[in-house]
Amino acid sequence: MNQRILAGLLTGAMALSLTACGGGGTSDTPSGGTPTDGESYTIGICQQMTHDALDAATQGFKDALNEKLPGQVTFQEQDAGGEYANCGTIMDGFVADGVDLILANATYPLQAAASATADIPILGTSVTDYATALSIQDWTGTVGGNISGTSDLAPLDQQASMLQELFPDAKTVGLLYCSGEPNSVYQVDTIKGYLEEMGYTCTQYAFTDVNDLSSVAQTACDGSDVIYIPTDNTAAANTETIANVVLPAGVPVVTGESGLCSGCGVATLSISYYDIGYATGEMAAQILTGEADISTMPVQYAPNVTKMYNAANCEALGLTMPDGYEPIA
Repeated sequence: MNQRILAGLLTGAMALSLTACGGGGTSDTPSGGTPTDGESYTIGICQQMTHDALDAATQGFKDALNEKLPGQVTFQEQDAGGEYANCGTIMDGFVADGVDLILANATYPLQAAASATADIPILGTSVTDYATALSIQDWTGTVGGNISGTSDLAPLDQQASMLQELFPDAKTVGLLYCSGEPNSVYQVDTIKGYLEEMGYTCTQYAFTDVNDLSSVAQTACDGSDVIYIPTDNTAAANTETIANVVLPAGVPVVTGESGLCSGCGVATLSISYYDIGYATGEMAAQILTGEADISTMPVQYAPNVTKMYNAANCEALGLTMPDGYEPIA
């Protein structure tokens, strides 16, 4: 069913490159704790790239499983280095190895896993919108088949309200995102509607990859009073590049998550990536032990969001945060 929708698209992409992972090879990591009676399990983890948010989600996932199934789980971890084709290669390896469950950390790994297998349970995390990622037309909250997981979507209407609270006199908002990330496109399209209802003029500034990020960020600064960046993996992995443009230009950036904000932003309404990773690990334990059927498990969302600010960037731009905002550690 939905797992096969992207097969044609991914096959073409994978044909372009069957390289090894960009960020590193396999590591077989046994879970900690005292072994308990029961089955042993191998879990394949594919992380789209290395940055703080995705790292935290992976750690939360592993911690939950180490607590729920101590001594029973071995992890095969792979980092795709941000390359779409590498995700397909990694998933094919997991299928060939016969892993018991796959963690797809971010959108590209989820899409690749959906194409690679309809049998092995797949849990996604750090995925904003499963309907967008898997081209599901009538979204009910449950993917079905062999896929479920957790979402990193913070309420976009509340993010828009936060931007308005901080910058009520701004006229123009630049929406900076990677055009190759479907969930970034979804977030930008959605928040644009909220911001325009508030009276802002919004312009979308899409970059294709890190090679044009700096130039597109500069164009966004030239045309914007404030910039908004969603939970975009390419941006999150290159916050220094963005900061080197926006801070000298004096343009504040509101972001979709705290990792981005800690690098180049001034404020965010953020979830905890560790917490959604942990929740995904709890789901995995239930699936592996037969306590839950993945085909009927709804996608879960972070229960809490927090207003946070980057003290150093606020000071550099002469901004004072109102009460109710926590400093990013």
